[in-house]
Amino acid sequence: MNKTIQTTCPYCGVGCGISAKVDDVHHRLNISGDTSHPANFGRLCSKGSALGETVELKGRLLQPQVYGRETSWTQALDLVADSFIRAIEKYGADAVAIYGSGQLLTEDYYVANKLMKGFIGSGNMDTNSRLCMSSSVAGHKRAFGSDTVPGCYDDFEQAEMIILIGSNAAWCHPVSFQRIRAAKEANPALKIVVIDPRRTASCDIADLHLALASGSDAALFNGLLHFLSEQNALDSAYIKTHTEGFAEALDVAGIDREQLADFCGLDKDDLQRFYDWFAGHKKVMSLYSQGINQSASGTDKVNAIINCHLATGSIGKPGCGPFSLTGQPNAMGGREVGGLSHQLAAHMDFSNADDIDRVARFWNTANIAQKPGYSAVDLFDAIYDGNIKAVWIMGTNPVVSLPNANKVKLALQRCEFVAVSDCIKDTDTTALAHVLLPAQGWSEKDGTVTNSERRISRQRALFKPAGSAKPDWWIITQVARRMGFEQAFHYQSPVEIFREHAALSGFENNGLRDFDISAFADMTRHDYDGLQPTQWPVNQAYPQGRARFFEDGQFFTESGKAQFIAVTPRRPVNLPDQTYPLILNTGRLRDQWHTMTRTAIAAQLNQHKPESFVEVHPVDAERYGLVANTLASIESLLGAMIARIQITGSQQQGSLFVPMHWTEQYASRGRMGALVNAVVDPLSKQPESKHTPVRIKAYQPAWQGFILSRRELSISDPDYWVKMKGEQVYRYELAGMTLPENWQAWAQQNLCDSAGGTAQWQEYQDAARGNYRAARIVNHQLESVVFIAAESALPERNWLLSLFTKIELEKAERMALLTGKPPLGVVDVGTIVCACFNVGELTIQNAIREQGLKTHQDVGVCLKAGTNCGSCVPEIKALL
Repeated sequence: MNKTIQTTCPYCGVGCGISAKVDDVHHRLNISGDTSHPANFGRLCSKGSALGETVELKGRLLQPQVYGRETSWTQALDLVADSFIRAIEKYGADAVAIYGSGQLLTEDYYVANKLMKGFIGSGNMDTNSRLCMSSSVAGHKRAFGSDTVPGCYDDFEQAEMIILIGSNAAWCHPVSFQRIRAAKEANPALKIVVIDPRRTASCDIADLHLALASGSDAALFNGLLHFLSEQNALDSAYIKTHTEGFAEALDVAGIDREQLADFCGLDKDDLQRFYDWFAGHKKVMSLYSQGINQSASGTDKVNAIINCHLATGSIGKPGCGPFSLTGQPNAMGGREVGGLSHQLAAHMDFSNADDIDRVARFWNTANIAQKPGYSAVDLFDAIYDGNIKAVWIMGTNPVVSLPNANKVKLALQRCEFVAVSDCIKDTDTTALAHVLLPAQGWSEKDGTVTNSERRISRQRALFKPAGSAKPDWWIITQVARRMGFEQAFHYQSPVEIFREHAALSGFENNGLRDFDISAFADMTRHDYDGLQPTQWPVNQAYPQGRARFFEDGQFFTESGKAQFIAVTPRRPVNLPDQTYPLILNTGRLRDQWHTMTRTAIAAQLNQHKPESFVEVHPVDAERYGLVANTLASIESLLGAMIARIQITGSQQQGSLFVPMHWTEQYASRGRMGALVNAVVDPLSKQPESKHTPVRIKAYQPAWQGFILSRRELSISDPDYWVKMKGEQVYRYELAGMTLPENWQAWAQQNLCDSAGGTAQWQEYQDAARGNYRAARIVNHQLESVVFIAAESALPERNWLLSLFTKIELEKAERMALLTGKPPLGVVDVGTIVCACFNVGELTIQNAIREQGLKTHQDVGVCLKAGTNCGSCVPEIKALL
């Protein structure tokens, strides 16, 4: 019998509510947006809409494994506990570590942090959230005395000006972006400014795009602070009453406007327009993300932005303020429970001796850590150096996502003991584990997450656990008990952990700490099960939650006043030189998530960008002899990768952009993290993922090709390969430096199996030109095709891909098969533009031409394209 369950999306920090119709019998989901959830009001992006495709059991880790062999939970847990105990007894508590993830639920995070910092007695628990928002944490702490996001999503509709800084929200936070788009359409006077070296899809709604030089954000906002002072656009009463340090911050902010424009690489008139707009509007929101945070001076950039809002008193009020767009679904929850190595729990940390004592008394432990542990990059360096002997990695893939990823891989290969908790069996990181612990995945987990606006939502179980998978909190609790800490880890359900977490937030608080959900400390299981999305704090003063902080001008600093921070802008640490003359920028794609362990399962999410690519400015393409749609090798001092070339004027000259998602599971040479500098911000310890010096050159293989196959194949001999799942088909892009002796033998070895049925083989070869094509048809269905060429002149894949959805090939289709082009009169949909509704570029172009469509709304009415998450609207506009 079908049932409908309300839960929360497991992707970005927008925290969208989901209504899932669950078919237990067939293990299927029908996904729609939860119209009552205040984060999305029913909207979902392409990733959220496709969640139903990602719950298949293929590829799941279903049973504990020890040294590659399946075993019992008892043996696996005993080995983890014993390995940690032995390392601690021999080398001390700082010889072990936990590396967590914003994919963990708050209850999981809380128990892991309690075990490591409260009872093992080491600060060595950090998280992949260090890679995306720790600069924001540090900036908040310096300015406000607490890690507080002041505003909320409702401010989007009330703002007079919204600035997107280092954020391609159209792709990375699509539902929030569509809310901003709707606000702009309802109020054309709303000014939208995008500050980003790249011209991204977010510029589609921008009144002004400032394509500033990489790393110059702090100088831009310092200049703004100075301009506001020059124009008497300050809120002097607010500065005097509610802040400290203004004179010092202003003193270092002054710079000649022309020099500033030159430093930032901006047109002087554009710079002036931006400053005038900011000064001329009372309600200004500054939405910032990884372009600010992922920097060696990210904390300073955050504070340079906050300084401007403090100077104008535009904070804590409707429609204004700095707003960090969080990367992961529970990065905020991790911050609340102390997931970062310098934190304790409930927004307390090691910088305050009273906090250490308070948490120790609450947890009733005499062994609490007394100092911060290693942060993410330092943690894996410590593993590499042999200082950490045992590590437990939970729900993340650091061999791909961390900078200098090859060193991370070597570190884990050297480590005496590596345990990994994950729901996916084969990742770049699980391949290096001594023990694999099958964790429950989204659709099985039960707990809470917190989104970017401090809103706590329930993530509810939709299915029974797959195989022997267990909740992360249970796994951690079982290890804690085996290590001798049973009395403190008696949990039987997530609500017990949540209650303790809530009680700690209110323990000796008295309004001195921002994070306080003490109203939930006595929550019943029934109330927990029915918990509605609520913004913290939730306590005696705010029993229904609180939308905004600091409206009263009171902050969590010692003086109760906000702190201006004197920021001296710094250029990035590593600058391009003759050997590595280009800057590598990295980021997310519209339809993929992190290292693709979930999104790559959904065929519709693999269509828009099926292969890793590099964006290159036309001038750089000409300079380095690069041709569109061919391959390029990109190298840094640390590593190399291969990507498909996209030549575009949206990319700055002298800079390259590559996506972050590809792993060794999906591409032989697509790991971006192998190139990235391991330079970190000295305050936040967040890596600088946006600015690595690199070089680029054409990759010129002896042959290129692709295979489309109904079956998943094992293809590893080409130098370059990429694998992607489509609808009833697997797609492989290939290139090699050496030619096989016999193409027919090579093709049949890779494509043929001993499956039953009548197989037919079609083949074409032009040896002089280096072309080879073959198709295998089984029981009148297309089973596989291979296309090989000496150069990159290969047919588009879309029509061929569509043939795999057919029960039987028509005669004309079989005749045209090895041409790679549809028969006369058959329409090719072209490259997929709208992943939500599977609408291709050629379909849109034909509709525009034949039906006279004028606007993206016309296209939406005709084809539905762009009417769900709206992320493809900029591409539709470009086609118009």
